[in-house]
Amino acid sequence: MSNTHRASTLEQDQIPTDLQRLADAIAAMPSEQSGTLAPWIDAVVESTKRRRRILSLVQDALSQLRLDMKYLMFDLEATRRERNEYQTKLEEFEGEI
Repeated sequence: MSNTHRASTLEQDQIPTDLQRLADAIAAMPSEQSGTLAPWIDAVVESTKRRRRILSLVQDALSQLRLDMKYLMFDLEATRRERNEYQTKLEEFEGEI
């Protein structure tokens, strides 16, 4: 299986439609022409897939960071409430002495 054929059989959601059409057009060319262009289109397809994977990883990391921030804010608010409660109890205790 040639690289051009591999590029033309990728799922549509992995690479943009225009790039898919270009890969299909190159695959339909005579072998001497498509052989010259195949390495270039394969490099572009791989680069596009790599960028999408990186983007997906960054989006996942940002989602995790947002969730972690929510947990930290909740924990901070709980800690502040506890501190205020203990401060009030301490002031009451010192007032009794």
